[in-house]
Formats: sequence, structure tokens, C-alpha cells
Amino acid sequence: MTQGKQNVVLDYRKKNRAKRMKTIVQLILLLAVAILLYQTVFDVRKYAEPDKTAWSNHDGFIALSYFGVGRSGTPKLVAKKQLDEHLKALYDQGYVTISQQDILDFYEKGKPLPEKALFLSFEDGRNDSSLFAQPLLEKYNYKATFLSYANKMGNSDHKFLQPKDMLKMMKTGYWELGTNGYRLTYINIFDKQGRFIGMKDETELVSKEDVEYYNHYLMDFIRDENMIPVENRTVMEERINHDYKAMKDIYTGSLGFVPQVYMIMHANVLYEGMNPLVSNANSENIKQLFKMHFNREGNAFNDSERSLYDLTRVQPAPYWYTNHLLMKIQKDTGQKMKFVSGDEQHADQWRRISGAAEFIDNRIALTSPPAGAGMLYLHDSNGLKNVGLTAKIAGNVVGKQMFYVRYDREKDSFIRVTFENNEVRVEQKKPGQAAQQVFIQPLSEIQWKPEDLSFDKATVYSKEQTAAGAPSDEGKYPVNIKHTRDVEIVVQENKWKLAIDGQTLLDNQEVDSAIGNGGVALASEYSKQNKKDDIYDGVFDDVQIVSLEKENSSPAVLFSNKHTGFQGVVHHVEKAINASIDWAIDTF
Repeated sequence: MTQGKQNVVLDYRKKNRAKRMKTIVQLILLLAVAILLYQTVFDVRKYAEPDKTAWSNHDGFIALSYFGVGRSGTPKLVAKKQLDEHLKALYDQGYVTISQQDILDFYEKGKPLPEKALFLSFEDGRNDSSLFAQPLLEKYNYKATFLSYANKMGNSDHKFLQPKDMLKMMKTGYWELGTNGYRLTYINIFDKQGRFIGMKDETELVSKEDVEYYNHYLMDFIRDENMIPVENRTVMEERINHDYKAMKDIYTGSLGFVPQVYMIMHANVLYEGMNPLVSNANSENIKQLFKMHFNREGNAFNDSERSLYDLTRVQPAPYWYTNHLLMKIQKDTGQKMKFVSGDEQHADQWRRISGAAEFIDNRIALTSPPAGAGMLYLHDSNGLKNVGLTAKIAGNVVGKQMFYVRYDREKDSFIRVTFENNEVRVEQKKPGQAAQQVFIQPLSEIQWKPEDLSFDKATVYSKEQTAAGAPSDEGKYPVNIKHTRDVEIVVQENKWKLAIDGQTLLDNQEVDSAIGNGGVALASEYSKQNKKDDIYDGVFDDVQIVSLEKENSSPAVLFSNKHTGFQGVVHHVEKAINASIDWAIDTF
């Protein structure tokens, strides 16, 4: 065979091999797509029941309940990525989800639970909660309870899941059903000026910003502007009984059964200060309809002595970083948590003095311990005299985010800049003395949307309270409002400078001669305005710390997590794309 013919044959064989490989790859891709499509359409993934023979926990379990899940975070919905991080951390800690029947068996038959038992639930009956949580339940083989409002069944609001969808979810084994009640309606409403509004359904409250006092539909007598009941005991009981009966009829007709788990709206009132006649009317209905009731919110742990009709759960807020959740569980259970640290390379440059810190791309999320301060100290900053620091603070406005420079830990001396409740405060501390305030100034007003309001002030109140309007100790900003500010601090010799959002507030400020050299630290601490949560996440973005010592020909970078070059371009493009997708989802 000539050389030319040999080359033709070899080329022909190569082409055939390439065709075969291409065909195989195409078949594999088609098969993968077909499998994915089949799983999506027919929900073939099934929950794998845990081996309960090894369970030995007779102490109790934690309960977490998320209001809702969205593609990206909102003031009310946790982002799907955030939920994934929360569940992964719990999974890594060894938490195993338990079913409603497991709880019943624990209290009624004394059966044990897994060593770390988690009851997981999603409230409000939202479509997006099911959509975004389902893949995560499959990922970690977790079971959850999906709660709804009965009056959303069969209505035209596509935001809420319908009975046929709920029944389909149950077949996978990942979901059980529960309820938040018949409806979400507010009564005895007064605005911030003490004006009476009366009763409104949640959909009728166009703006919650001006609402100061209110209660939930089942939590009190309906009253007039003088807080005098407009119904007697019989009428009140008939009204409350009607809600429970309507709930029973709707669930029975649409699902074929009434869910056995109830989470009343709102929590922490039943059996705790509400009118005993109203309490009894609720209690009788609850015990007739349900097998268990999560009546409380704020504590995650349920011990073996708790009543099935007075269980407690925690509702993680959308602004909680993973370590915030773990810190809360550690507080409530007394069990040590292993906190997440994120980027190990960045984390290794800091010494954690207290709290927990997660390093995420260009962000440091510093979580405080309960009722204490979280602190990070930069390793390579010891004994600095001249230093420059730039950063963005991006945590909740209600809380403390702090910078320390010239921080001598042995002598406890420093310069401290604190951002709290949209105010900046500067202090100097000399060795052996209390910190002295040298500067304080309110910062520019923050614009926030009424729909961002954390609406959780339902309570029993008096006519005197409503007449007085908003309580004097109420803060200017809701506890869940975030804002980002640019910070620059420069200390050289015996002078220092502070600039916020490009505006110089202090220049050539004198450094007290008793304050020597020292390092750089970041800190976070909760504000007493937040009465429900004494854990706080300070958020520090684009942190860059440089040494300005004279022996350095140019500033020496001690730490930087800023996005630079191509990485920065990619980051901004990703943000723009996500913002566009969110806008499209919200708009259409």
C-alpha cells in the first residue's frame, strides 16, 4: 500500500472515531437531560428514612421555621444560597431532621430522638419556598413541614401553593403539612399618632410603616377606639370558633385531612398575658383540631418537659449569617457549635478574640456572642504607629460596627470608631482609664421602603399607650434595615483623620500622647434597641489595611480582601446580572 493510501485510511479511521465519540457524548448528554426532566416532572427522588435504632436522645430537639425562601434575599425572605449555607452547616454539625410523628412519639411514648434532632419548617405557604427548598432537602436528605393559611386555598393568588401541589410534595417524603391558621388579619390597629384604624386583612394594609399598635385576629376581643370591647364573650367565642371551623372545613375539603401541626399567629401571647377568655377559646379549638402546637418563638430548644401544645421555635431572619444561626443554637441548647470560617487564607491573617467570623469573597461577617462583642485582631499589625484603613460597613444600621487602631491589648489603650444606629462615635482610651468620647455625629438620612419593615410588634396594650403614640424608646430605624458606608481612617504620628462616604469629618485630630503604638481590630455588638436578638453580624467589605511607617518606601499592604482587576470586573457583572434577574422576577 502506498504512503498516500495509508494516510487516507488513517484519516478515515480518525474521522470515524471522532464521529463515534461525538455520538457517544451526545447520547450521554441526552440521557442526562432526559433523567433530569423525568425527575423534575415525575418527582422520582424520594426521602430516605433514617435508621432510628441508633437514636438515644431523651433530652429534646431544636425547631427552626423560615418565613419564606426567595431566589435572592429580601427583608422577609432568606436567599436560597443562604438557606443552603444554613442547612449545610447544620448537616455538618450532625443534625438530623425529625418528623411530626417522631415528636409525638418522643412526648407520648418516650421514644428517643437522634443525638442532634432538628424539626424544620417553612411558613406562610409560599410557592417560592417549596421551589427553592426542595432541592436542598434532597441534597441533605432533610424532611420539613410546609405550613399554609387555609383561606389561600383555591384563590387566584399564584404566590401561594395550592392543595394539589401540597399533596404531590408529600408523596416525595421530604414534606409534611402544617398550618398557620385560617387567615392573617389584624385587629385593634392604631397608627403612630394614636389614631384608630380598626381591623384590616394583611392585603389591605398598603403601608405598615405608620402602624404602631395592633393585634392578630385570634388574640383579643375586637375593640373600639377607646379599647373597649365591642363584642361580649359569646360573640367573641363565636368569632374565634368560626375561624377554626372554617380552617377545618377548607383543609378537609381540599386535602382530605387537617394538618396536625399548628403555628399560631402571633407567637408568645397564648397563655402569656392575653385575656384568659380569649386564651381559653383558642386553647379548646387547638386541642380539638391539632396534635401539636408551636406556640412560642425565640428559643430553638424543646426539652422533654415541654407540652405538645406549647412548643417553641426560632425563625431565622434573612439578615442572619450562618454563624449567627449557629451562635443562636449554641445559646439555646448549650451545645458547642463549630463555626464556619470561609476563606481560610484570609481567616489565617486574623486572630479571633471573641465571637465568630466568616470570610466570604470581599466580605468579613463578624458575629458577636450573645449580649457581647465579637472581635478580630490583625496578626501583622502589632506595634503599628502609622496606619491607613479603608473599608465599607454593610451590616444592619441598628447595631455596632467598630474599628480599633493603635490597639494595645496588654495596656487596653486604643482609638475606636463606632457606627451605631446611623451615628458615628469616636473614642480614645488611655491605659488604666475609661474610654473618653471625643466626637459624635449623626450620619446622613437613610432611605428605606415601608415594605422592608419587620412587622412584629403585635401586642396587648392600653388606651393610654395608644393615646401617647409611638413609644419614646422606639428607634428611628427598624432593626432589619441595612446600609453601606465607605470608611477611611488614617493615623500618622500624633494626628489622625476620619472620612465617611468621601467626606472628611475629622482632620489632624490630636492623638493623646498616652496612647502608644498598637494593632488594628474589627468588632461587632448588638444594640439594645433590638429586644428580640442579642446577637449581631457586623459586615465589613473591601477591607484594606496598610502600614505607613517611614521605613517603608511605599505603603505596605497588611491585609486586603478587595476585588481587583479581572476578579473585580466579574464580581460587578455578576451583581448586575443578578439585579436584572431579580427586577424581572419582581416586575413580571
